[in-house]
Amino acid sequence: MIRNSLAIRIGMCLAAAAAISVLKTGPAAAGTFFFSTGDPDGKMATASRPGTPGVIEIESADDFILNSETHINSATFTGLIPTGATVENVDVEIYRVFPKDSKDPPNGAVTTRMNSPSDVEFADRNVADSNMTFTTTTLSSSFKADNSVLNGIHPLPNEATGGEGPVTGEEVQFNANFTTPFDLPADHYFFVPQVQLDDGNNFFWLSAPRPIVPPGTPFVGDLQEWIRNADLDPNWLRVGTDIVDNLGPVPGVVPTFNATFSLTGVTVPEPSTAWLLTPALVGLGGMRWMVRRRPPAVAQEERSSRA
Repeated sequence: MIRNSLAIRIGMCLAAAAAISVLKTGPAAAGTFFFSTGDPDGKMATASRPGTPGVIEIESADDFILNSETHINSATFTGLIPTGATVENVDVEIYRVFPKDSKDPPNGAVTTRMNSPSDVEFADRNVADSNMTFTTTTLSSSFKADNSVLNGIHPLPNEATGGEGPVTGEEVQFNANFTTPFDLPADHYFFVPQVQLDDGNNFFWLSAPRPIVPPGTPFVGDLQEWIRNADLDPNWLRVGTDIVDNLGPVPGVVPTFNATFSLTGVTVPEPSTAWLLTPALVGLGGMRWMVRRRPPAVAQEERSSRA
């Protein structure tokens, strides 16, 4: 009995020392998150706008990966607008990767849904809903993209149009601030910005290099840009592989594209080690109670052995 009691006490001391050592480390701190695809490369410009009366919705999407839960507080994206156009609304949507949030199997209207955005959005922020604000920064009074996609968004078998040729406009960076941040678990996502301009003018989202190069943030698993309009919904097309195919500005070459955007936020820390240790500390308290409540005969034997 003496040996059992001594073993329990030694175990209690070791457990207490380990608990104190871990508690000294404290909870994990939140970290800064930043991601960017880099600067515009002038190769592609894709329309992306909300639907309004008489104007069909178009969504352009490019991807990013989060390795842990993250609060996205702000974003930038860069595109072309006609000189003198007025921005009436900005919308930012987040999609997950198919088949999440989707009907599976798909309806066969496009070549593939593998690695596409899902059928429906995961979350969104909108100036009209008062959960985001934005400012704009003019980067250049005139910027040319070699190719574009606006109306040429069709299901099979007419998806390969080659694009609609060069477009030129004022190069503008949109700076979006999410007054209600996106709270996103670790996952693979698509970023979809939409800009509504006055008088039927179109916003064109500019492409970025693929693969990503500095000052962008390269990552493993980078997917190409996708696009759809309301007529193609819930399907998506790959801007390069499906639409441009080998019919674009460089004959025989099938290009792929990223789109120009960045994200800023903070990672959410893991649960505090204090909470993780609570069950162990409760158990430790129970061990002490068991020692104090040992039977009288055992206590008498221990006293006799010490006499």
